[in-house]
Amino acid sequence: MHHHDPANPTEGPAPEGRLGEAISRLLTILASDDMRRWRPRMAFAFLITLIAKGFAVASPIAFGEGVNVLTRGAADGALATGLFGAAAVMFVAYGLLRFAASGTPQLRDAIFAPVSQDAQRLTAVQGFAHVQTLSLSFHQTKRTGAMNRIIDRGANAVDFLLRFLVFNILPALAELMLAAIVAAVLYGWIFSVIIVIAVIAYAVTTGLMTEWRVKLRRQMNEADTEVNARAVDTLTNFETVKAFAAEQREADRYDDAKKRYADAASKSQQSLAGLNAAQAAIMNGGLLAVALTGGWMALNGELEPGDVAALTLMLMNVYQPLNILGWAYREIKQASVDLERLFQTLRLKPEVADKPGAATLALKGGGVRFDHVSFAHEGRDRSVSDMSFEIAPGSFVGLAGPSGAGKSTLLRLLFRFYDPDEGRVLIDGQDIAGLSQSSLRNALGLVPQDVVLFNDTLRENILYGDPQADEDALWDSVERARLKDFVLSLPKGLETRVGERGLKLSGGEKQRVGVARAILKNPPILILDEATSALDSETESEVQAALAEAARGRTTIAVAHRLSTIAKADQIIVLEDGHVTEQGDHPALLAAEGRYAAMWRRQAEAGELA
Repeated sequence: MHHHDPANPTEGPAPEGRLGEAISRLLTILASDDMRRWRPRMAFAFLITLIAKGFAVASPIAFGEGVNVLTRGAADGALATGLFGAAAVMFVAYGLLRFAASGTPQLRDAIFAPVSQDAQRLTAVQGFAHVQTLSLSFHQTKRTGAMNRIIDRGANAVDFLLRFLVFNILPALAELMLAAIVAAVLYGWIFSVIIVIAVIAYAVTTGLMTEWRVKLRRQMNEADTEVNARAVDTLTNFETVKAFAAEQREADRYDDAKKRYADAASKSQQSLAGLNAAQAAIMNGGLLAVALTGGWMALNGELEPGDVAALTLMLMNVYQPLNILGWAYREIKQASVDLERLFQTLRLKPEVADKPGAATLALKGGGVRFDHVSFAHEGRDRSVSDMSFEIAPGSFVGLAGPSGAGKSTLLRLLFRFYDPDEGRVLIDGQDIAGLSQSSLRNALGLVPQDVVLFNDTLRENILYGDPQADEDALWDSVERARLKDFVLSLPKGLETRVGERGLKLSGGEKQRVGVARAILKNPPILILDEATSALDSETESEVQAALAEAARGRTTIAVAHRLSTIAKADQIIVLEDGHVTEQGDHPALLAAEGRYAAMWRRQAEAGELA
């Protein structure tokens, strides 16, 4: 099992999935405001279910009465025709009641379908929306696929539990109660006792044996995994096997694994047979007890023969929903676990959250100030410590320094993906910790080192910067990002899908789509995170021109590995080990003969400055 990491609910031991908790979670979902409009439907569906159970208990009584009419008639030597009419009425009633008992649940399913689908939708959307709000650190430590499965399974569990608990288990209990009462009133309390004891014995035996079978199933699955691992391992490393002349040895080890699996699988099948046999024994024991008791009472004149038939049918009806009990028990436990997993995720709190009554950022030019900021990533001691500097509104500032110096961490603190441990980050004099995240991030534009595009059209990817933008603004940003010729060269233009039919964009095209997106967003503060480091020098000059265009008239912060990209900056801040070591413009820093000058010389010799 994976070690348990509290920040990561997708790993670690599975929750117990207690049924009581699952039911209370279900009730929470059903009681939510979004589900209010479905209340009448829910009530109606449940009512219908109970009525169906009434029909189910009544039908055997009609059948029994029909038999009684026949036996009385036979005793009195009455006319066959009149008698048949009286009995036929009872048998027709039996048929109709039975049909009503089995048909009504179909009506209920039809009525309830939209409710169940809506409950699933709300649960899934709630999970999805919550995961979106979680902090960056959460998303960096979890597996995306696993998250998606948790949301999906949690939503399906809602549907399953609704259908099973509300429409199978609860009504089965209602039918049991009803049958016990009717049997006691019409035929004698002893039958109620037999019916109830038989059902309880059935349920308890099924529960205990299913628990034991779950363990056997687990062993079988483990053995199965082992067989597959063994086989794949051997077949992928066949050269090694041959080189060591170990073919026979491998075959023997495979045989061992297969034997273990065969053993576990037989046990699992035998346990199922055992469970079915035990269930049949209890069922038939109950029926036998009813038949014998009824027969004895009929001989003593306390009951009529039809009553014995009615009781037997009644007990068979009560057993009907129990047939799937073993399967339902396992599934309900699994659904409870899935639901609990989803709720564990919903309970996670974002580390960075808006403060109550968070203010909206009021922009006055876009000046940025770091004021004695310290921050350490979990498990890393270095990041940034006691960092202070100021970026004037509208200026172009370069951040330089070796990797691990804290450049990317600075950007993440500015976006407030993390809150600093000490100190403050200010935009136009406002501490960003007190601002709403959306107003802060709407003011920041980012062109990252590796622009990530959604698998959608070029148009949609550029509009991600500002979904409300009109056509003119869109083409203006395409032109300013030096993308126009490329777009016009495509047969479908902006409607071209980014990831389809081999039209994968080159690195330079991708970066320019990123630039167009940032220009369209038109943010007061633009952040370039090594936006050209992955490109060759020819493409880079293209993208560089696009970036210079994007930077015009706004505060721009450029993190650069290649110093030539920030040589023209108004101010260059050099970081090392999370501290500011030097700052000034390019000529001043070269003259200072410090860290920056050394880096510049090294890159010049390596020909990296071209």
